[in-house]
Amino acid sequence: MYIHETDTWPHFTWDRSRMDPKLAAVNKATGYLEGILSSIGFDAKERAAVEAYTHDIVASSEIEGLLLNPDQVRSSIARRMGVQITGDVPYGHYVEGIVQMMMDAVQGYDKSLTDERLFGWHNCLFPYGRNGYEEINVGKYRVDEMNVISGALGREKVHYHAPAPDRVPEEMNIFLKWFNDSSTPRDHVKSAIAHFWFVGIHPFDDGNGRIGRAIADMALSQADNSTLRYFSMSRQIGQEKNKYYDMLERCQKGTTDLTAWIEWYLDCMLRAIKGAEEMLSSILDKAVFWQNHSQADINERQRTVLNIFLDGDKGKLTAKRWAKLAKVSPDTAIRDVQHLAEIGILIPEEGKVRNIAYGIKISDKKTLIPGPVEEE
Repeated sequence: MYIHETDTWPHFTWDRSRMDPKLAAVNKATGYLEGILSSIGFDAKERAAVEAYTHDIVASSEIEGLLLNPDQVRSSIARRMGVQITGDVPYGHYVEGIVQMMMDAVQGYDKSLTDERLFGWHNCLFPYGRNGYEEINVGKYRVDEMNVISGALGREKVHYHAPAPDRVPEEMNIFLKWFNDSSTPRDHVKSAIAHFWFVGIHPFDDGNGRIGRAIADMALSQADNSTLRYFSMSRQIGQEKNKYYDMLERCQKGTTDLTAWIEWYLDCMLRAIKGAEEMLSSILDKAVFWQNHSQADINERQRTVLNIFLDGDKGKLTAKRWAKLAKVSPDTAIRDVQHLAEIGILIPEEGKVRNIAYGIKISDKKTLIPGPVEEE
């Protein structure tokens, strides 16, 4: 029996005594992350949010087997947030639509979630009314039966059978009323339940996973009361995709006691928060670098090239590459690099006298070593 066939659907319960320590751990981890970011300035915090949302959108699509260009997604998000980034690239309507859906969810977290808003998100995901060769109903709830299946044709395995299509409008009415109700606590548990409940209804022909994760992100923004977030649930779910699907399937065939699902979701969130420092390392390094070297004798050209490396350029920092990036002569590049080495910003590679590669001194405790791409 599927969960939506039980007498208690959709009246979910959970063991609050088991949630309290997990919520405390999540709140402590988010506070620690906020503490790290609090010292780097608002501009850097916005860039950190751009990076987190980029990972979120790319990972949410990748979970469904759809690969997006991260640079295009990042550029679209940055434009929408009014954030200046290095390496801005052109992007098409498809990427723009996916970004629009996600950003509407997190930036418009305080607006009501309605049928019309969800239909708009669905249109953003499928602007041409198709998923590959398959035509789908776009901007409306499904009118056909829905099975979640895997396996080759003729050997399919049914993981879940969603509610009948004639039930979907009323099921969504109940869900949206709960989501928008001021009496529903705006906490991380709401995000877990919203995610599970929406994909349990599976109201669209396609795109339910991505829209469900966007709704969950909207609930997280409500919990934080902020349009900025610095960790990515979808990135972490993508890393734990098998467990994610296993937990969904297990709980969709169980009772309306969602303790196991909420516990897994909060644990996954905790891992996402703890992994955010690694994800945002380049932004944190850049902010710390410029704080530590704010009074250094650096000209604008040197500042520009240093930012290219601090933003994650994949090549080694050599005079030859410096000349290429700065579009200057080899002699000028050598003077630039030697000056920065003399004032302790660039740390030369030990034991070499020709084609020396340099590290960038972030702080007394950390030196960034650009690379490892070799010189052409």
